[in-house]
Amino acid sequence: MSLEEILLFALGAVAVIVAVRWVTEKTGLPAAVLLTLIGIAYAYLPGPNLELEPELVLTFILPPLLYNAALDSSLLDIRRNMRTVISLSVALVLVTALLIGLGFSLWVAGATLAAGVALGAAVAPPDPVAALAVGRKAGLPSKMVTLISGEGLLNDATALTILTVAVTAHSRGDFNFDNAVGQFVISASGGVLVGVAVAYAVRFLKALRSDPLNANALSLITPLAAYLICENAFVHHYVTISGVLAVVVAGLIVGHDTPRYTTGASRLQTSAVWRLIDFLLEGLVFLLIGQQVPKVIDGLAKYETSTIVIALTITLGVVLLLRPLWLMVTQWMPRSLHTRLGGQIDDDDNDDAREVPLTGKEVAIMSWAGTRGVITLAAIFTLPAGFPDRELLHFCAISVVLVTLVGQGLTFAPLVRRLGLRANQTDRARERNEARSAAVRAALDRLDDIQEQQHDNVEDEAIETMRQQLEVRLDRYRRRLDLLEQGGSSEVPISPQYEAALMVRQAVIDAEREELLRWRDAARLGDDSLRVLNRELDHEELILPKRGSTGH
Repeated sequence: MSLEEILLFALGAVAVIVAVRWVTEKTGLPAAVLLTLIGIAYAYLPGPNLELEPELVLTFILPPLLYNAALDSSLLDIRRNMRTVISLSVALVLVTALLIGLGFSLWVAGATLAAGVALGAAVAPPDPVAALAVGRKAGLPSKMVTLISGEGLLNDATALTILTVAVTAHSRGDFNFDNAVGQFVISASGGVLVGVAVAYAVRFLKALRSDPLNANALSLITPLAAYLICENAFVHHYVTISGVLAVVVAGLIVGHDTPRYTTGASRLQTSAVWRLIDFLLEGLVFLLIGQQVPKVIDGLAKYETSTIVIALTITLGVVLLLRPLWLMVTQWMPRSLHTRLGGQIDDDDNDDAREVPLTGKEVAIMSWAGTRGVITLAAIFTLPAGFPDRELLHFCAISVVLVTLVGQGLTFAPLVRRLGLRANQTDRARERNEARSAAVRAALDRLDDIQEQQHDNVEDEAIETMRQQLEVRLDRYRRRLDLLEQGGSSEVPISPQYEAALMVRQAVIDAEREELLRWRDAARLGDDSLRVLNRELDHEELILPKRGSTGH
């Protein structure tokens, strides 16, 4: 493709991504599914087509997506659910890869164990993007969101490490289990260490993060730096380290530290930049997935139909059946085994710590959240030329992506609604308002400390003015908490007074904006000053909850 064709393709892709977002907002259909189907349709039309370049995806697309997901995740929540996350992101991925590998070596004509394990590693890790996009809209409980996102963050590293082991085994002519386990442990441990080191280096540069532009630049290069440290040729000459895991670990720690080491302005701007990057990269990825279908199908001409059917049946059977079976078995195991394989321990009462397994509804949701996506295709397309049954492995991988992405993606939201597994919005609103009240009380205590220090009358007036404003806010939060206590429902009760206050405040901000525009149009206010004043109003509007929302 020429430079002009690439530019036209990029402009068209952005236009499609924006249009699909508009459609999903109107219809509720998953954007990932629509974009994939559009990519398939476009692939059969005449015109320029982009091929999936695995190195490009693994280096420039996957690290930013994983890093942003890690920034938005909760390190504390993942740590509390670590057993379940490890069970799904490590143990289940390993078992999936081995079962598909054994199935291929036993029943697919001419297939080797290494080829089957490579395919199993590629199709094992679910891509949580589609499931979380739907789940958050459907109001999934925070525990479910944590498990899905935590699994999606860590399983990519497991899968790519297993794939590397399988490719190495093929090149050496054997698949040694002991060597594979040793290589996996070294790769994962190295990735964790590099991720921690990168995160602490970012923490060391906290002085730079006070400036929004510096904070943005540092945030954008962090995932690429973590990945490239692990994947550069010099390091690979001595040891194989998981760059994906390094990116995830760095993102979790940096996201945990961000409220402490950055300014409000830096956080607002960095968050906006990452939302845009995430939106465009995710859209491009799903378009690219669809466009690979014709090329993959063309590569099947040399295989017998029976071979294709058997390979596809084994792959889909393991992927679709093993996940729910694994979730059920690990939840129903005896306490000692269940704790190792994914149980969560409720230690709120230290005298009687008890196990809290997933409920039947939660198992159903987690089972159906196993959509595959970009990591599966990026991984399988990294297989070197000459790898046994490469074209067949490509076809099985993309079939798994399409079946799970379209089948589970379209039915995930109806399943969530049918099961009625929704977050308790009242508890969430109560938690937020209790925290707001505690923050205001801390501010009032700080004012008392300031007042005890030496100061003049002007400072006395400033302190009293601020105290009155804080007391008004504290009173408002107390009234909201009283309303929540009286509601007796899982949904946040609507307060007419609160809704009216939001309406009035929004109307006042709109009036201020209109007046500023009149001043600008009358040449009484410069555009630079208009932008500054509008930004002040934008920040004020940003903290207003949407009317009728659960932002109470």
